[in-house]
Amino acid sequence: MSSMYKVIKEQIESFYLIRRLSLYELKSANNNNYLGMLWEILNPGIQITIFWFVFGFGIRGGRDVDGVPFFQWMLAGIIVWFFVNPSISQGSKSIYSRIKMISKMSFPMSVIPTYVIFSKLYPHLVLTLISIIILHFTGFPISIYLIQIPYFLFGTVALLLAISLITSTLSTIVRDMQQIVQAILRVMIYLLPVLWVTFSLPEWVQSVMKINPIFYLVEGYRHALLGQGWYITADIPYTFYFWGVVLVLFWIGSALHVKFRKHFIDFL
Repeated sequence: MSSMYKVIKEQIESFYLIRRLSLYELKSANNNNYLGMLWEILNPGIQITIFWFVFGFGIRGGRDVDGVPFFQWMLAGIIVWFFVNPSISQGSKSIYSRIKMISKMSFPMSVIPTYVIFSKLYPHLVLTLISIIILHFTGFPISIYLIQIPYFLFGTVALLLAISLITSTLSTIVRDMQQIVQAILRVMIYLLPVLWVTFSLPEWVQSVMKINPIFYLVEGYRHALLGQGWYITADIPYTFYFWGVVLVLFWIGSALHVKFRKHFIDFL
């Protein structure tokens, strides 16, 4: 628990630094592109179009999903994936890829995965806003259910930080961990209700898939954006399960990070 408290305290005390570094990270990642940060929106847009064509027309034949057109159904869930995927991927290698730089600076190493995640947060906010506008003009007007978005956004950031504390520590010690993370992410999108409908599956399969806490976030965003109800209270046990997983992962990540960070430079 002391490790958790220490890491949380470091995040709060370094919040200004996190914001500055995350903006620098975002700008530097797109500095050599003619279209600059516009690619942060164009890339997801291109992928959404391809997924819509392949899964919406090729596989589903243009059929709706429980009365919701496939494009809108997919859009409301996939925007979470476009935040989660790069955050975990970049967050897992955030420490060892910057260890030479941070060894010369005096700020808590626990903020490194955080500012990398925050650099992916800004495009996510823009993509969410664009999605709300698209949905509003395609039959899913802005509703009171949208006030759930800040809650699910906070839950997403908390989960990503917990995961990245674990993976960034393990990837620094054992570089193979990064390959494992990448392999899991390639498969993960097909184990979530993002590109295909899961409620048509047997209940036991759905229950197994719900073990993944990202499932909760995808469905939460979808309910909020499509105005389908209050997902926070729709399944109270699942909500408690999600936050229980976040706390356990954060506790593990904090303990690992605090224990090994003094030795990170030894793994160069």
